[in-house]
Amino acid sequence: MANVILVGAQWGDEGKGKIIDVLTEQADIVVRTQGGNNAGHTVFVGPTKYVLHLIPSGILRPGTVCVIGNGVVLDPAGLVAEIDGLARLGVEVTPASLVISETAHVVFPWHRELDGQREVRKGNQKIGTTKRGIGPTYGDKAARVGLRVTDFVNASRFPARFAERLAENNEILRALGAQPIDHDSVLAEYTRCADRLRPFVTNTVVMLHEATRRGANVLFEGAQGTFLDIDHGTYPYVTSSNTTSGGACTGSGVPPNRMDRVVGVMKAYTTRVGEGPLPTEDAEISDLLHGMGREFGATTGRMRRCGWFDAVATRHAAMVNGIDELAVTNVDGLDSVRSIRVCSSYRFEGQTLRHVPSDAEVLARCEPVFEDFPGWETPTDGIRRWEDLPVNCRHYLLSIAQMTGARLSIVSVGPARDQTMFL
Repeated sequence: MANVILVGAQWGDEGKGKIIDVLTEQADIVVRTQGGNNAGHTVFVGPTKYVLHLIPSGILRPGTVCVIGNGVVLDPAGLVAEIDGLARLGVEVTPASLVISETAHVVFPWHRELDGQREVRKGNQKIGTTKRGIGPTYGDKAARVGLRVTDFVNASRFPARFAERLAENNEILRALGAQPIDHDSVLAEYTRCADRLRPFVTNTVVMLHEATRRGANVLFEGAQGTFLDIDHGTYPYVTSSNTTSGGACTGSGVPPNRMDRVVGVMKAYTTRVGEGPLPTEDAEISDLLHGMGREFGATTGRMRRCGWFDAVATRHAAMVNGIDELAVTNVDGLDSVRSIRVCSSYRFEGQTLRHVPSDAEVLARCEPVFEDFPGWETPTDGIRRWEDLPVNCRHYLLSIAQMTGARLSIVSVGPARDQTMFL
């Protein structure tokens, strides 16, 4: 397996958690490199459903070490709740199975409150944030005023630095007309969390370099998707971190020349949560998928927006990420569709576009140019071999991979581990 970066090739929610879980059978270490608990990976092991937010999906594989890297923003209370939730499901999380970077930045209550206040003030221009405080935390990191895990777990240093940051942010909250945050209760909560999490904290950069030198197989786990990347996404309707393959290097401290391949995950159709352009959005496929009980957010429960497969977007994602191999998920979601549409280009003001415009307002005005593929109109969720998939299904999958420009290597026809085919 060597060192593999796994990224979402669309707007997130591509089923990365399931693919990561399957690939971790070969991995010694799984590293989460960006984002916070605004992301959610859903994994089914037998009849049990696990929803993970900060902890890498490798935690469900005994013997696999999970790393929360320096590029992550960490909500301590959220992480403690996640550890306790896994324990209730029979998964014990210990310092032997999970390590936390000492240089990851910490999410505080004022970050969440500022997130919500900014969203309210945007009105119709809102981004659709989860209001988990992710953007304001990354903002503090860029402004060099954030508190890192190394500050958080330092019992002698933390109270003074916490008080300083709280005082400044309470002034901002008052100016916005919001309630200030109570010092004593929050300090007590974060002190309890620090006591729980301190044994997990280490220098993960050194740890990962030592692991790669001894030949360990490392899987770098992305959150969200390419078009939510702060630099390469549909700005401003994006998240606040680099969700593309480059973020795996900066968010872990492992350099590009140690990476062996990039796997891009995409659905057999397209979805996104939150505001922003989605050129192939379609009421028919949305109603179909929601009626099947599919496409609801793992973190928020929000109904996802759905559309036909957008080959322009995934081709752009393959270029930006350097995708070598593709994993296509949710193929079974199209099992009942007679005619399947694929966007092969955009039309904008009389011009044909084969790339994604950088301007989100231009993208919102693009009209998709579709090609139609015959559906297979038969269940695929019970099929376990590529050769047994319907001919029209195989043709469709190979066609969208060719349009994307990467090799099809994994096909998923359901959430279970055994509903996965390797080509």
